[in-house]
Amino acid sequence: MKSRLTTPRFHGILSVMKLRDTEMRELTRLIKRYPATAIIGARQVGKTTLARMLGAKWKGTVSYFDLEDPGDQARLSDPMLALDNLNGLVVIDEIQRHPDLFPVLRVLCDRPGKPARFLLLGSASPGLLRQSVESLAGRIHYHELGGFTLSEVGEQHAERLWVRGSFPRAFLARSHADSHEWRDGFIRMFLERDLPKLGVTVGAATMRRFWMMLAHYHGQVWNASEFARSFGVADTTVRNYLDTLAAAFVVEQLPPWHANVGKRQVKSPKVYIADTGILHALLNLRTPQDVLSHPKCGASWESFAMHAVTKHLGADRSERFFWATHNGAELDLLVSRGALRLGFEFKRTSKPMITPSMRIALEDLQLKRLDVVYPGKDIFPLAPKIRAVGISRLSEALNRMK
Repeated sequence: MKSRLTTPRFHGILSVMKLRDTEMRELTRLIKRYPATAIIGARQVGKTTLARMLGAKWKGTVSYFDLEDPGDQARLSDPMLALDNLNGLVVIDEIQRHPDLFPVLRVLCDRPGKPARFLLLGSASPGLLRQSVESLAGRIHYHELGGFTLSEVGEQHAERLWVRGSFPRAFLARSHADSHEWRDGFIRMFLERDLPKLGVTVGAATMRRFWMMLAHYHGQVWNASEFARSFGVADTTVRNYLDTLAAAFVVEQLPPWHANVGKRQVKSPKVYIADTGILHALLNLRTPQDVLSHPKCGASWESFAMHAVTKHLGADRSERFFWATHNGAELDLLVSRGALRLGFEFKRTSKPMITPSMRIALEDLQLKRLDVVYPGKDIFPLAPKIRAVGISRLSEALNRMK
């Protein structure tokens, strides 16, 4: 695959525009189809930049409101008065700061002729924006925006994307040191500024400790009792911490798949730090050498490759699972779409091999295929319906399955 990053430093808005053309096309389609479209995702993932890029290409009037700007907050003090006469594209950034806008937006979305389309940007999930779900049901589509993907930056830049993570500023930084500094600052600002704005009253020090503990459990099955003992609180309290970080898109929970196979199966989710660059910063891993020598190296690469697979397949959260039995059989990722079931294992090794667990998963889950993704350049069979897929050939391999 030809590189899309044409300069050694890969920085600047031009680079971002070139990389995000797939997201641009999808959002343009959604805005034309729905009265309201919401871009949701973690802070600093590029929502505002993408919205401004869309506005620059929009054929018609564009109105922009940033709810972190006191002037724009004042303009929306009477939202019906401010928005009723607008047409074209209306962009409202940081919508989670004023959830009381959603009932007004419902009225505006229902106007005859729909003179305006609304693009809403938020750093909280629909679960935290419950009023939007209630007020805009059937009128809004949520588009979750992550950081850069492997298909966007090019598979030859996989190692850089893995080590630095997918946040644009972290990936595009001039050096590993600059990238680590940005990520460290992101963690601090998220804990001290962003979580309180989402109504989280837990102290920043407590949430940092919890987040760092999650980093050491990255890729493992969630054990509420163990976390609760460490913090001296109830199981429900640490579960609330986990759900809060997941709702803010900085932690992911991969649910277990329950198959009717007559075996005792794991029923708790696996937990991951959502971005490998943030994971490495939480573990104080500053260089690629630090990452490669750390005990969490394999688990980190597993989640990186998993994100690459799910993004390329367009698998949403309702289609992604892991599977494990108490007898030791397991599967890192199951993508279930209708009657189609695809299995994936992720191994940071130069010589991927078939295991008894893979054969069990293939049979018990009735998989169409099981791919073992590894950091290589070749695709080759391991057994009937099981093959090894080098991550540099991932798009080629998965295109055959679509």
